[in-house]
Amino acid sequence: MGVHNSMNTGKEITVTINGQEFKSTFGKTILEIARENDIYVPTMCYLTKVQPIGSCRMCVVEVEGVEGMILSCQEKATDGAVITTDSKALFEERQNIMKLYNVNHPLECGVCDKSGECDLQNKTMEFHLEEQAFTARDQHRPVENWGHVSYDPALCIMCEKCVRVSTEITGDEALKIKFGGYGSTIVNTKKEKNYASLGEAAAVCPVGALVSTKFKYTANAWELTKIPSACPHCGGGCQMYYEVKNEKIYRVTNEFEFTNLCGAGRFGFDYANENAARDKAAFDKAVKAFKEAGSVLVSNQTSNEEALIFQKLKKQYGFKLVSPEARAYQKFMQAYSSVTGKHLYNGTLKDISNSRAVIVLGSRINDDAPTVKYHINMASKWNQARVIYMHPLEDLEIQNIVTQFIKYEVGSEEGVAALLAETLLKEAELPKTIRTFLDDLDIGYLSAETNVGEEELDMLEKSLRKKKGFSLVVGADLYAHPRAEQIAKLVALMEQYAGFNVVCIPPAGNAMGISLVCDLDDMAEGKTVGYNIPADFTLSALGDGDLDMPAMNQQEGTLVTVDKRLVPMNVALPYGGYVLNDIANALGLNAAYTIDYTEELPEEKGFEPVKFDDLPDYFDSVGNEYRGYLLKSKKVSLSRTLEEVEELEGFDGAVIYNCNPTDQFSAFTAKSSLLEDEAVLLGSQQFAVVTKLKDGERIMFTIDGVKFDRLFRIDTSMKGTIALNPTFDMGLSGALVSSYRFKRLDFERAGN
Repeated sequence: MGVHNSMNTGKEITVTINGQEFKSTFGKTILEIARENDIYVPTMCYLTKVQPIGSCRMCVVEVEGVEGMILSCQEKATDGAVITTDSKALFEERQNIMKLYNVNHPLECGVCDKSGECDLQNKTMEFHLEEQAFTARDQHRPVENWGHVSYDPALCIMCEKCVRVSTEITGDEALKIKFGGYGSTIVNTKKEKNYASLGEAAAVCPVGALVSTKFKYTANAWELTKIPSACPHCGGGCQMYYEVKNEKIYRVTNEFEFTNLCGAGRFGFDYANENAARDKAAFDKAVKAFKEAGSVLVSNQTSNEEALIFQKLKKQYGFKLVSPEARAYQKFMQAYSSVTGKHLYNGTLKDISNSRAVIVLGSRINDDAPTVKYHINMASKWNQARVIYMHPLEDLEIQNIVTQFIKYEVGSEEGVAALLAETLLKEAELPKTIRTFLDDLDIGYLSAETNVGEEELDMLEKSLRKKKGFSLVVGADLYAHPRAEQIAKLVALMEQYAGFNVVCIPPAGNAMGISLVCDLDDMAEGKTVGYNIPADFTLSALGDGDLDMPAMNQQEGTLVTVDKRLVPMNVALPYGGYVLNDIANALGLNAAYTIDYTEELPEEKGFEPVKFDDLPDYFDSVGNEYRGYLLKSKKVSLSRTLEEVEELEGFDGAVIYNCNPTDQFSAFTAKSSLLEDEAVLLGSQQFAVVTKLKDGERIMFTIDGVKFDRLFRIDTSMKGTIALNPTFDMGLSGALVSSYRFKRLDFERAGN
């Protein structure tokens, strides 16, 4: 996971540490080699996932033939080096560093939130400091409330970890160091933004200086039970722990040394379906509804095991199985794999962060997939990567990493994908049919229709010359496009023939898992049963349906992550009602627990016959991931036929774009008390002029049969005639809004 690993040349070296010989590769630091061989070297400021900071000096070691002590976090190991990580002199040096740390760090551990999991506390004990030999005059440094997190400068040891995370990982760039010698402090330069991503900065704080505001003074670390799980919100499936006491989640933490969570993962945890009871009459109605159903509708908030239950019931009862976003993704990936010959895309997050150039197409990445955006930010900060962002809407939140913004016309994604393929495959060796297809494209016409200038494409192509390590990230704008399957094939050409690391970001929730497990239908017919989707009979984890169901933090099961990894979720909170498995058993299936289905997930789709309880869930000392397992890539048959690019239907006038704000993904994040967002239609001044709408006016419109009643707000930082319309506040019906994300706006004013 460490950045510095990209320096490895792969040449084998031998080093001796504390009298023992170890083999490693040239380019790694002494600290990395020590850790991969489980040799302990104390650190205070080192954080595996960012570049070495080198501010604490705790990691000093001795190297034979080199005078003085060496910082092991920064020094690359050389062949034949003889290293000592522990000696009397080193112990005293580290002890002196700890004495200095403790000079003006108030040791009032009894009331500090970090007590029991504090690096400073642990190392004060480790280096036998029973008292403070000298003191410095206390300065008055008031605690600052920054929204999601609070900062206590009196406890801060200036290790800089939080600043590095804010800069190198999340890219919010809110935290900076204000240098002033003894009075140095961390400042938040973007307080007004109230970034939930600062939760990541607080997570790495080794002391109690940065803490979650709402968690403060609520529980001691040692009273909380850590329940390992995976985040179900955006489709990233990030590693997390629910920290629980007395049947209540107090906070979410993670293996912060190696992994990240977005604001939704860290703060969107209180969405359980509480007070559910076993309502026998409602249960009997549910069983009857399944028997009579023409169709079963399934939302993205469904585990792999539940998806398999639906698939088995479909086989038995013959109903249509409908999951709109997962179906669109399924069809996109089927078309994609017909070009590559493999059923999964080839890309990973780690490959994105190691890239020299990243192209993003068809996703408002900062809002759709924060973890993917974090990895693009890492590429930008570590490798000075070119970041080309292609979208009809500019996004000021990622301005700091985008090197080229290419704006295209709404609806013209097929033309854009064709232009991109033509630009990036000029030199590639291609099958004759594909070369002919690209040669026959009318570039002038496509350029005019998409509004992407030929000079923009030339600039893009030039910026990639002499570089290697490219990623292409595509998103949900493409999957429900009327020409999605042709777009998928064009995107797949970049993986197959241009050597790109391609990531097709799955829609929020577990859409990818569902698309792999279920044989989905396009249309519903007859009577319907809905799982977290409104239907004639509705099963709901929000507690507002015909029969209660458990929320994701109340059930065991697995998800598929954006890295194509199956990962386990565990029960964080109790649930008193019936679960889907109970209904399945009443309908003729037979399993004691939902997780009995984990080992039955379809092997032809890359799953393995592993029992749920046998799934690993940990990271090793250098950050290698052992969570669940990676799906195996399966061969599929090829059909590399491309159709002519269709003429574009223009989107004139005012357009709305279905897009949730950062940290909101569904009715479940909407329920979370720490993520309070107002759901409004957000448009530019220009949008207001075109629609003759005033700031604060209410309007009504309908999308995919869902009626919206929205307050319109002007955002002066936005441009153009496209407004952002969220769906996270629409309860279960939000899952129905699953067509192409851009729509012409036909509205009426409220009260008319």
